[in-house]
Amino acid sequence: MSDDRDATTAEERRLQADAGRAENWKRWGPYLAERQWGTVREDSSAAADPWSSFPHDQARSRAYRWGEDGLLGICDRQCRVAIGIALWNGRDPILKERLFGLDGHEGNHGEDVKELYYYLDATPTASYLKALYKYPQAEFPYAELIAEGRRRGRDDAEHELVDTGVFDDSRYFDVLAEYAKAAPDDILLRVTVTNRGPETAPLHVLPTVWCRNTWSWGGGYESGWGRPGLQAAGDGAIEVEHSTLGRYRVDVEPGPGGAPELLFTENETNSGRLYGAAEGPPHAKDAFHAHVVEGAAGAVNPQRRGTKAAAHHVLELAPGASAVLRLRLRHDVEVSGDETGGVAEGSGAAAGDGGAGGAPFGSAFEQVFAERIAEADAFYAAGPLRNLEGEAAAVARQAYAGLVWSKQFYYYAVRDWQQGDPGQPAAPGQPAAPPGRSRNADWPHLFNRDVISRPDTWEYPWYAAWDLAFHMRPFARVDADFAKEQLVL
Repeated sequence: MSDDRDATTAEERRLQADAGRAENWKRWGPYLAERQWGTVREDSSAAADPWSSFPHDQARSRAYRWGEDGLLGICDRQCRVAIGIALWNGRDPILKERLFGLDGHEGNHGEDVKELYYYLDATPTASYLKALYKYPQAEFPYAELIAEGRRRGRDDAEHELVDTGVFDDSRYFDVLAEYAKAAPDDILLRVTVTNRGPETAPLHVLPTVWCRNTWSWGGGYESGWGRPGLQAAGDGAIEVEHSTLGRYRVDVEPGPGGAPELLFTENETNSGRLYGAAEGPPHAKDAFHAHVVEGAAGAVNPQRRGTKAAAHHVLELAPGASAVLRLRLRHDVEVSGDETGGVAEGSGAAAGDGGAGGAPFGSAFEQVFAERIAEADAFYAAGPLRNLEGEAAAVARQAYAGLVWSKQFYYYAVRDWQQGDPGQPAAPGQPAAPPGRSRNADWPHLFNRDVISRPDTWEYPWYAAWDLAFHMRPFARVDADFAKEQLVL
């Protein structure tokens, strides 16, 4: 494999430090899936039909077993704690927490994501990440997209989101998410939202942090971890505690409307909504939807603790106006972790006046972003793009960004999956642990729990050896160590 990296750049030095286990720069990255619903791993049906057994309508209310998904998000390499962005334009029937698309039964050409989003930039250690999502100000046309997709035949063109008219007159918001690392466990998040439309428009923005549910299933590799926890630390911070990841703190800066409301709930299935159960968790996974969209009293935990939390900003943006929202995730206490390679969790100290115990949004915050962007420019200019310029360099750089953003946490232990989860009650018409699931029955030895490159993070949220091998040819030019690890895996 060819390695076109320049060892003199800051990003290359980070890659070398991570490869040598001196600093864990790759612990946090764009590993949060775009779609976990409708996947084989989450299929608990005897019919082996993941689209029907776990449709999009259940995603906001049903806890995932094998991963998490979110919008413009990141997580640690074992997806123990995730950060994403939720949105509401005041008109949609649901809170926008993940990308929408047609399932395999609805699209006239099969599954098909129906959103506008773009991976704009990324470094291989995720020291800098940048992605853009375009959110309509009109009600999102969920029903129209489904109905038209079902109506059209295979010889017809697809009915895309832009065909519905929701972007007419530029009536949409640009939601730009940027992440920069001051240190391996000090991640800065800057969300810039811009009203592209001709009139003032409202927008609810909910940067969200949550813990993957590893405690509800009654068995499996992670069953001994115990229940993690989030709780408010005053009105401007959220404390995170996980038995293997350690303690973190998410600081939230006041927005244009002042300090955001901190919301808390549990990453637990709303069994009442989905299954008509008489008893269920008082604060379930879909509580933020219920609180913001439905105005449901008592949906969120008034004690401000749980396993899922959000900072609820309410904005009014004039035409062309932008608002910047800032958060910071930092490690609190160093503990020994369980990650392969023996790197201690919490290694690496924060830089500048935003270091451990320092002001989270001091002058160093924007300085870190400026430095990481400049270092990303230097890394690509000295390495894979050194023989390109102009539009060719821009296209290639964004293609590399797509490669890096396609690295996803993938967990699938076939033996455990086939046996089912003894801690879960049966859904109506389905056994709690479907006996002898036929799919992948000849692969009981397969135990995947890694960050793996995907062909596509929504329509193809799994891996294939053939596709992965081809991906590693360009990946080797920015991160030869990762490319080799993937091929060995």
